[in-house]
Amino acid sequence: MKRRIILAFAIVILLTAAAATTALAGRNRMADLRRATAEFHRTEAAIAAGYNLVPGLDHCFNNPGVGAMGYHYINTDILDTEVERLKPEAMVYAPGPKGKLQLGAVEYIVPAEAWDNEGNTQPPELYGRHFHLNQDLGVYVLHVWIWMDNPAGLFEDWNPTVTCQ
Repeated sequence: MKRRIILAFAIVILLTAAAATTALAGRNRMADLRRATAEFHRTEAAIAAGYNLVPGLDHCFNNPGVGAMGYHYINTDILDTEVERLKPEAMVYAPGPKGKLQLGAVEYIVPAEAWDNEGNTQPPELYGRHFHLNQDLGVYVLHVWIWMDNPAGLFEDWNPTVTCQ
């Protein structure tokens, strides 16, 4: 009986340590992403690096009653089927005080047709999350709100604290 209790206790300790290690690794990955995108707080820096408003997508994305995303500055030169963790395809800016844009999130974008044509049976995955399909645009996407709190969740599209007004 005593051996079973000791064994159970050891398993609990190992599981707790594994969970703590996983959480720390997740925080480190987000810290790496923040460092990699910190220079893009200014839209001028994003533009200089190839991130631009794309015609047809050059408006503030808003979903009344749910929240908004803001403006997407997209680097079309890196739109492909490769997911580079430290090089997201879009910087997402939320309107701030006096209309100044504030970096709120990054977005990973993968063209769906190209991805599917490579024989992939699941959407791309990053940070333990599957991208989801934006059917209107024909792309798989994953938002990460690393620069602005999103009460809906770190990986949610819409942020209830962001407005386009």
